[in-house]
Amino acid sequence: MPYLQLDVIGPHAPSAKKRLSEAMARTYADMMSIDIRRISVAIRELGEGGLWRIPSAGGEAVPVSVTMLDIRRGRPPELRMEVAKALCALCVDVLGLAEDRLNVEFTQHSGDEMYHPTLGGYSPEWTLDEH
Repeated sequence: MPYLQLDVIGPHAPSAKKRLSEAMARTYADMMSIDIRRISVAIRELGEGGLWRIPSAGGEAVPVSVTMLDIRRGRPPELRMEVAKALCALCVDVLGLAEDRLNVEFTQHSGDEMYHPTLGGYSPEWTLDEH
């Protein structure tokens, strides 16, 4: 934890997905002040016709991309907004995704819902006082 998941219409070159994954992990680690070794990034290519949204009432569905962020509970809304904007900008820059067809969703978890055997077990709790 955290687990950053991007569902996207593909295909994209493996080198671009690696570059995006590294940039997302570094950006997230810096902005959220966490150990980068705890971050996993998934880029799932759903293929043509795999992910849709209707952008306006009465309109037709358009292909989109969604980023799901499983994060530590208690992060302030302002910080989550900054992280979402930064990660969207990376998706636009690296993969050429359309910003108006991206969205970010957060799922918050406590430290005892994140287990890392190589990092000593459960994740330490995050508190506002630490940051």
